Amino acid sequence: MLTLENLSFGVQEDRKEKEIIHDLTLSIDDHKFVVITGPNGGGKSTLARLIAGIEHPAQGRIIFDGIDITDKNITERANLGISYAFQQPVRFKGVQVLDLIRLAAKKKLAAADACTYLSEVGLCAKDYINREVNASLSGGELKRIEIATVLARGTKLSVFDEPEAGIDLWSFQNLISVFERMRDKTDGSILIISHQERILNIADEIVVIADGRITAQGPKEEILPGLLGTASAVDACSKFYKGGQ
Repeated sequence: MLTLENLSFGVQEDRKEKEIIHDLTLSIDDHKFVVITGPNGGGKSTLARLIAGIEHPAQGRIIFDGIDITDKNITERANLGISYAFQQPVRFKGVQVLDLIRLAAKKKLAAADACTYLSEVGLCAKDYINREVNASLSGGELKRIEIATVLARGTKLSVFDEPEAGIDLWSFQNLISVFERMRDKTDGSILIISHQERILNIADEIVVIADGRITAQGPKEEILPGLLGTASAVDACSKFYKGGQ
């Protein structure tokens, strides 16, 4: 289980402290598919970075599987079982997809075993296993390869920050299929930052964040109806917090 206790985080802006996360408390149970949504600028991605250890809270605690990880760095959290996928996956010139999957798995996988992970994310293994993770890959391909590395790690918690960002419709449709398979097969918990209705629709639980605060939380069946019926889920989330930026 992941527990965030009274978490606060801010940045310096025009010589003043701007608080982005305000005294936020949240628990994510084991074996759950949770989507965090809300208006742009509401603190969703900041929260994901706090969980991963990229940012550190000004106040509060982060507890993972009974261990206080508040002061632990990215590597320490990764070793404890937290994976993090960026909005824009990193490109590694000179590094092949096979190398990347082996690094994620922390063992020298046979090429055939590495190919299994690529197949899980809908990529033809023979076309990608020896490709470099560079600019020749599209955004959608990179996203799916990054998910393959998360699968190879097999961690207790996988965090995805707006996986739909910067990809085309075809790639997005494939991502939905990948997440549906992850939901059905992965033993750990999945946490996705997103405002896309199709991702919200496959969640077990939805958390709405606006202006750094949780404004709604509960099973998809309870929360999603309140987010529908507008032009976008982002607009709908604004209903939970009038005046959110």
